[in-house]
Amino acid sequence: MLQYKCPQPSGPRAPRYPKLEPYVNIIDQLITANVSLPLDARLSIKAIHNYLQREAGFAGSYRSVKDYVRRRAIPYYGPYYAVWDDAYELIVSLNKSDAIDFMQMLSRANPPVISSARAQKIFREAAKRIKPRGDANSGQKRLNAQFEWIRRVLQKESLESLGGEFGNHPDFLTIVRYLYEGRQTHRNRALAILAHRHGISDRVISAFLAINRHTVRRSREIFDLGGATALFGSKPKSNRKVDDNELATAIFGVLHEPPSNHGINRTSWTMAHLRQVLTKIGKPACPDTIRAIAKAAGYRWRKARVVLTSNDPDYSNKLGRIRSILSGLQANDAFFSIDELGPFAVNAKPGRTLTAPGELRAVPQWQKSKGCLILTAALELSGNQVTHFYSLKKNTSEMIRMMELLLERYKDKKKLYLSWDAASWHISKRLFERIEENNQFVAKTGGTLVETAPLPARAQFLNVIESIFSGMARAIIHNSDYKSMNEAKTAINRYFDERNRHFLANPRRAGNKLWGKERVPASFSAANNCKDPRYS
Repeated sequence: MLQYKCPQPSGPRAPRYPKLEPYVNIIDQLITANVSLPLDARLSIKAIHNYLQREAGFAGSYRSVKDYVRRRAIPYYGPYYAVWDDAYELIVSLNKSDAIDFMQMLSRANPPVISSARAQKIFREAAKRIKPRGDANSGQKRLNAQFEWIRRVLQKESLESLGGEFGNHPDFLTIVRYLYEGRQTHRNRALAILAHRHGISDRVISAFLAINRHTVRRSREIFDLGGATALFGSKPKSNRKVDDNELATAIFGVLHEPPSNHGINRTSWTMAHLRQVLTKIGKPACPDTIRAIAKAAGYRWRKARVVLTSNDPDYSNKLGRIRSILSGLQANDAFFSIDELGPFAVNAKPGRTLTAPGELRAVPQWQKSKGCLILTAALELSGNQVTHFYSLKKNTSEMIRMMELLLERYKDKKKLYLSWDAASWHISKRLFERIEENNQFVAKTGGTLVETAPLPARAQFLNVIESIFSGMARAIIHNSDYKSMNEAKTAINRYFDERNRHFLANPRRAGNKLWGKERVPASFSAANNCKDPRYS
């Protein structure tokens, strides 16, 4: 390469046939012998493949033989056939007089390409093999008649003849009803069945309806097997694994656990280990299925520092306890998901907005803060109601304040379950002492008991209140520019007030309100991905 100013381009790589190599000489001999044989006596590629299997013990594929023969046979067949292919295409594209002139030019060449005597001999031999054609316009007349029959059926002009052609078939009236009253797909299917019974070919039916011929044939096959019920019925429910909710729950349940819980010496999941564990628990799935399910749920494989995986060795036990509480929750019990949002500064925030052409909206990196907010909130899962207040710090005092606020608001309940992440102020001694003090007082005088249900460590993605925060931030924090802390608080208060009133009146559906954009429904699940890094 150093001898040239520019590296020389490499040519196409020569094809290799490793399995075919011992039989190449036999194939070459057959190809060479084929050239000297008449056209009707020459071996086809299929015949060559069969000969190799029968006589030489060849165990390879037909395709390898076909590829080699086509490449090898170009010097023997290519130029010979190419020129006459071109001549044929030229002749059929010319009008009669020009085609005759072209043929005469071939015969008058010096030496003649084809002599008149040779041409007459070819014509005489071909006339013996070719059947005489009928009227050239008969095919077009027949096609026009078939099109006219279909048109008259669609315009209800041939209804009296349809019954006789269709016989006493029990689905005849159903076919006719869908032909005139069904949607476009059903009308096409009904017309395909009727036209076929009339003797019209699939090619003509597909040309008239402008649909694929396979669709016409498939409609006939479905009707023959299942009648009108199968032809016009809805498609059966998909049995694909990507639509299996149980498999999706199993995938996310395993994905949220640390691999060490399953005896795997890794800190994060790989596809191979994930498949191994799924197979072990009786939910096998291929990599494509796992990727499709994870992508549909909004999951992405990220770097280890942001991957949504808990490293709590007691993950399964804590998760099982929360499930047990929720499954046995009584009408006079309440389960709360509690967390804090912030601190976040009150200033101009970036976000997506409708922008006019040529306009560029920019948010300064350095801004003077109008204040700082910390929002502490609790979501009651049964009623989907949010209780919130603003804090100066994240500490045990604020958690005790939240507990007392919930005890006052839900004093008609028998027991309150408080669920939060593993932050230090959520598991402090002073907090548990206050809870124990309340429970001892309730045991003597009556009231509402309090019990904690902590989440596994580093499992914020299971905290349902995170989804509420993400929806709220997406709605009124991002793309905002509040003038003061009070204005920001007013917007947040109004958001939660409207949300609570809406779910109080519509406990079973969220509708198309702005909070319908929350990341997951307000219910606890091991497959939850509540925390959205883009809106938190």
